[in-house]
Amino acid sequence: MIGSANIRLVQGDAMKMDWAGLIGTEPGWVMVANLPYNIATPLVADLLDGVPAIDRMVIMVQREVAARLAALPGHAEYGAVSVKVAYWAEASVGGLVPSTVFVPRPKVESALVSIRRRAVPAVDPDKVDADAMFRLVRAGFGKRRKMLRRSLAGLVPTGAFEAAEVKPDSREENLDVYAWGRLAAAVQAAGAAVPAGRRACAGRSGGHLRRWVAGPGGSGRPPS
Repeated sequence: MIGSANIRLVQGDAMKMDWAGLIGTEPGWVMVANLPYNIATPLVADLLDGVPAIDRMVIMVQREVAARLAALPGHAEYGAVSVKVAYWAEASVGGLVPSTVFVPRPKVESALVSIRRRAVPAVDPDKVDADAMFRLVRAGFGKRRKMLRRSLAGLVPTGAFEAAEVKPDSREENLDVYAWGRLAAAVQAAGAAVPAGRRACAGRSGGHLRRWVAGPGGSGRPPS
C-alpha cells in the first residue's frame, strides 16, 4: 500500500510540520486523524490559524475534547477553544466511539468531530482586529462564571457594552463568536487596547489553553 503511486508516507511531528511545504497552499485538503489527547486542541487550533489549505477535519479525540471543540454558547463545555473554532469553522460531534472497540481498552471514551472551515471568518478581520478580539476572549474566560463587567474591568470602556449590544451582566459562556466580535469592535472604536499579556487560565478548556489561543495571525504559542 505504501508503494502505491497515490500514497506518500511522511514521518514527522505534526506540531512542528511545515504544512505549506508538505501540502501547498491550494485549498481542498481534508485531514482525517486519530489525535492524542495531549496535542488535539493545540494542533486543531494551529491548523485553523495557519493552514488554510485544510478545508475540513474529521478527527477522533477524547469525548471531553470533542465536546469543547463543538460546544455552543450556554453549554458547560463552552470555552475559549469553542470561540476559536467557531471563528474559523463550523464543528459538530458526529458520534461516540466506545472504549470497547480498542485493544487495550482505554479508560476514556472517544468521539468523532467534523470541522468544516468557513469561506470567511465569522468576524470580518478587516473590521475587527482578530488578535485583539482573542485577547478579549482570553481575558473573559480567564475568570470563569463572572459577569463580564467584572471579568473585563479595565479592558472594556464605558459604553462599549451598550454599543456592542452585550449586557454587562452577561457571563462569558453566553456570548457567541459574533457577540465577541461586536464587543471587540466596540472596544476598538473607543480607542482602547487589550494588553497582549492578558492570557486565560486553563479552566475547562484544557491544559493547553494558554499555549494556543491566539489571533489567527499568530503561532498559537505564548511569548517566551
